Amino acid sequence: MSTFLTGIDHIQIASPPDSEDAARKFYGELLGMEEIPKPENLQGRGGCWFICGSQEVHVGIQQDFVAAKKAHPGFTVNALEELKLRLQEAGNAIHEEPPIDGRSRFFTNDPFGNRIEFLEFE
Repeated sequence: MSTFLTGIDHIQIASPPDSEDAARKFYGELLGMEEIPKPENLQGRGGCWFICGSQEVHVGIQQDFVAAKKAHPGFTVNALEELKLRLQEAGNAIHEEPPIDGRSRFFTNDPFGNRIEFLEFE
């Protein structure tokens, strides 16, 4: 069997209409992701894109938006405790989870209620 998949280009996170400013504040300012331009032919859809390592995070507008409570991205970090404090200081609730396979982790929600996981390899 051939191997077709070579990696992940991007993840898509849904958000409600007119939520770009909140997305920029959370993903850009709070988490430190750099916003990148959307292709011109997609700009009319709204939303915003960010770079995270060598992958992209696309925050897309969904008219009938419902937050993802189980499905979630898992972002690797290099200063988990510092990020946790930064999120808490910004008013985000932290949900602790036991470590798995040498990874410390916790969950929070983005401004739209989507579940987000952060992990640090030990």
